[in-house]
Amino acid sequence: MHSKTQTTPVRVGLVSLGCAKNLVDAEIMLGALLKNGIEITNDASQADALIVNTCSFIDSAQEESVDAIIESAQERDRARPHQGLIVSGCMPQRFREELPKLLPEVDAFMGIDQVAQVAELVRKAIALRKAKLESAAPGARARVARRAGQVKSQVAALDRARPDAHHDALRHDPAADKDAKAKAGQAIETPAAGPSVDVHQRPTYIPDYNTPRFRLTPKHFAYVKIAEGCNHPCSFCIIPRMRGSHRSRQQKDIVREAKNLIAEGVRELNLISQDSTYYGLDLRPNHSRAISSPEKFTAAARSLAANATTLSSLLQELNGLKGDFWIRLLYTHPAHWTDELIQTMAECQKVARYIDMPLQHIHDAMLERMRRETSSEYIERLIQRIRAGIPGVAIRTTFIVGFPGETEAYFQRLLEFMETTRFERLGVFTYSREDGTRAGSMEQQVADRAKLKRRERAMALQHRISRELCEARVGHELRVLVEGVATAETLKQARVSSWEHGAIRQETDSGNQLSGNYWVARGEADAPDIDGRVYIKGRLTPGDFARVKIVGHTDYDLVARPS
Repeated sequence: MHSKTQTTPVRVGLVSLGCAKNLVDAEIMLGALLKNGIEITNDASQADALIVNTCSFIDSAQEESVDAIIESAQERDRARPHQGLIVSGCMPQRFREELPKLLPEVDAFMGIDQVAQVAELVRKAIALRKAKLESAAPGARARVARRAGQVKSQVAALDRARPDAHHDALRHDPAADKDAKAKAGQAIETPAAGPSVDVHQRPTYIPDYNTPRFRLTPKHFAYVKIAEGCNHPCSFCIIPRMRGSHRSRQQKDIVREAKNLIAEGVRELNLISQDSTYYGLDLRPNHSRAISSPEKFTAAARSLAANATTLSSLLQELNGLKGDFWIRLLYTHPAHWTDELIQTMAECQKVARYIDMPLQHIHDAMLERMRRETSSEYIERLIQRIRAGIPGVAIRTTFIVGFPGETEAYFQRLLEFMETTRFERLGVFTYSREDGTRAGSMEQQVADRAKLKRRERAMALQHRISRELCEARVGHELRVLVEGVATAETLKQARVSSWEHGAIRQETDSGNQLSGNYWVARGEADAPDIDGRVYIKGRLTPGDFARVKIVGHTDYDLVARPS
């Protein structure tokens, strides 16, 4: 008699949290599972294994990840005790040694380098779960009731003994680099009675065109990962330690993927990475990572050969592909903008007039403490250059309020900058104290109450600016990409938030609520999920471009009719 695994395919469910970069990792995992004959199910109660793809960017994202893991384990015990539970993504990458002890409910932990090997790890997790139940090993019965709060507090305290670990990863030392490469392929040892742990210390993986992938986005838009990792030393950020050093894909490989997506009907290519403006610089011969400052980066860019791969060369080649589509550039760093990139965006008609450029602050004391490698003067001149060089561009940025050492005067300087610059899209984070970062151990930490009040004040200012900018659009025509029919829930939605971008609307914002039959669309100034929308009355086709005339607005969105 054959076992179930021999007669019917294994079924896997997946929950993906966090940013678009995490979403692409989830798509790669699904593609690898399907290639290996494993079925995908949206019903967790029918899955033989469940994957929770986690985010660990800030404490709120981390708490959401812990909640998802605990709830999945609890539901598993109730409905399907033999289900394997796998945790992937940034949390295992950040806490690869500690999580197996804190979460015995989990059967397998996997890192970023392992996304293409997920099928093997799923089968391993199912076998481990079966062995746990048969031997009554720790974690066989989850005992998860009321554990979420305890686990979240334990996770929050894990990094206090290693405050500068992620900055050590950025130190450019050839000997250390060789050691890091050796360690990159080493997975942590798995305890005899514990879960499987396949997490490399330093991630090196980057997908290519041949990587199996099952897209989770609508047919008309896709995310294209052009690079992975980050070389910046920002004092508040843990990403370099979780994601490794910056590594670019080959340009011809990205273009090949883009051609295929366009042939499938994609009308918007969203280029993503941790630092898209650094793209290609690591591909030059004998490259050094120590070029994060504007001066060093500009000098390195100018020294490149005429045929070198850069973000500009990538945009130019993508722009030359046949078809009617947008190219949207996400995740740019202010220190890495060049005159060539500004000119390229202005000249490439398929590149959306949209810039996603987190600035984090404007006061020089804060920029220095954040280790942003830019000054207020540099930032203000850069914005002037961008707006002069790319007519009609919409700039999206984010700021952090309540960073250690931020005084009321420093915050007022930020408000003045917002008032005079009038960003088309803007989000605000309250500073999240992350252990394992330099900022986490800084003195002059700001009280939570003060952080929240500053965020409220900043968002109130942006709320007014947004209404004024929307009002100025009334009467103008706009090219939009149609998403589909606006549901009643969509029309009631009053805010959009994202762990990486911060909330762009106030929690109490009700706006001028729309009612009736509308289509929802996005303009060039609206990235998927994080920006505004255009609501249109009239007959339209989902996934197509349309010309509309703006006839009204809410606090953050536009109302239109077909032109």
